[in-house]
Formats: sequence, structure tokens, C-alpha cells
Amino acid sequence: MTGLQAYEIYAIKYGDHQRLAGENFIGGDPHNGPMPIDYFIWAIRGPDKTWIVDTGFDAAMGRQRQRNVIRCPSEGLKALDIDADKIEDVIITHMHYDHCGSHRLFERARYHVQDKEMFFSTGRCMCHAPIRHAYDVEDVVKMVRRLYDGRVAFHDGDEELAPGISVHFVGGHTMGLQMVRVWTKRGWVVLASDASHYYANMEQVRPFPIVYNVADMLAGHQRAYALASSRSHVIPGHDPLVLKRYPAPNRALDGIVARLDVEPVG
Repeated sequence: MTGLQAYEIYAIKYGDHQRLAGENFIGGDPHNGPMPIDYFIWAIRGPDKTWIVDTGFDAAMGRQRQRNVIRCPSEGLKALDIDADKIEDVIITHMHYDHCGSHRLFERARYHVQDKEMFFSTGRCMCHAPIRHAYDVEDVVKMVRRLYDGRVAFHDGDEELAPGISVHFVGGHTMGLQMVRVWTKRGWVVLASDASHYYANMEQVRPFPIVYNVADMLAGHQRAYALASSRSHVIPGHDPLVLKRYPAPNRALDGIVARLDVEPVG
């Protein structure tokens, strides 16, 4: 691919939660053994600029939701020599609490959100408790405040944000979920976020049970594969296997950060 700079991509773990496999698939799982969930943000680093994908949640939200916060997402960024205060652009894949919190970070940044996600999180669908459960009102209000401060960029469908970085609307998990496609030295990598929480959701065609539209979720799995250079170039949103399949930038960050623009190691 000529004319495009190759970006580095990092998955940065900031928390986790113990779950059973039956909680991660519509229809449950016949084995129903432990199947924990990891919480990540992602950094896309080029020679001149770094983009952040999602912002995670903080320790207070972890206590409220009974999730284990291992470190502030900014600590993982700092280990990569990325200063959260200098980030100019943050892509929000969707506005669930675990992707749109950590309000003290990225105060200079512009936030990229799908039209449908803001409509969804502030509209009539939030009248239903099961749908709004994964949203936090303070996250949503904060995004509205950013909007009035001139710090939100809306996207209606697919759009290139910079040469080699684009967002792609898929819906499914939420009404306005978007994925991020990035050009790297190993080809096109797709950060699927919660289009597929685990590798198993998309590889086994077994959708995750927190879902706005099941058909769109299943179509989103196929869309992710179509946008990526291969199926191994699609990165799910919460799978602990990401840290096993991809190497850490250095030994000190093993189990904390995975580099996604290089070939998987397992």
C-alpha cells in the first residue's frame, strides 16, 4: 500500500473482571467454566501524532460496577511515553461506561463519535433500564458538555480521519458502535472493540448477549473480517487472549500492553 504511513497500535489493559463462559454468549455455554474479561484502551501511534481509541473507566466506577481496576489507563500510556494531556484526538467506539469514562484524562482532545451513538445514548431507548444499564449518565453528560465546548466530531457511517485511519459504523452491540481500521506494516488491522468482545464470538458465530440488534452484530463480525487484511488482523474488544497472542513492547510490559501492528506470536 503506497502513500500511507504505517502506524503502531497498542492494546493497554487497565482492568479485568471474572465471568463465566455462559455470560458471554447468547444461549449460554455448555461448559460454563471461567471466562474472564479484560478491559483495554488502544493507542495508535504515528511519527507525528498519537490517537487514542476509547478512554476506559476509573477506580470509582470500578468500585461501583464491582470491576477490578489494575491501573489508571494513563499509567499504561505513560509506560509507552504517551502523555494523556497532549492527546488531540480520541475515537469513542461507543459510549458504554467501560469505553467512555476516565473523565480527567484527555482534556485537550476532540472526541470522535457516531451520530447514532449520541442519539441512542440520549434518546428514548434509554427509557429502558436493561438498555441503559451499560451506560453511565455522567459519561453521557460529559460528552454533551464536550459538544458545547466544541470538542466533539460526529461521523455518520464510515469516514477517513487521517490517511491510514478510518472509522466504520457497524451497530449491533449498541445502535452507534464503530470500529477503527488502521494501516500498519503488517497490513490493515481492525480494532473491532465490542463488535466482538472475544475471538470466540466472531470465530464461532456466537454473539455476545449485551446487544441492541443481533443481526447487525453478526453482520459486524463479517464486516470486520472484510475490512482487515486477514482474520488474524481483527482485534476483539475484551479478550485476554490478545495479551497472549501479541507481544509486549518490552518484558516489563508483559501482561499489560500488547503491540498489535506486529505478527501474532501465539
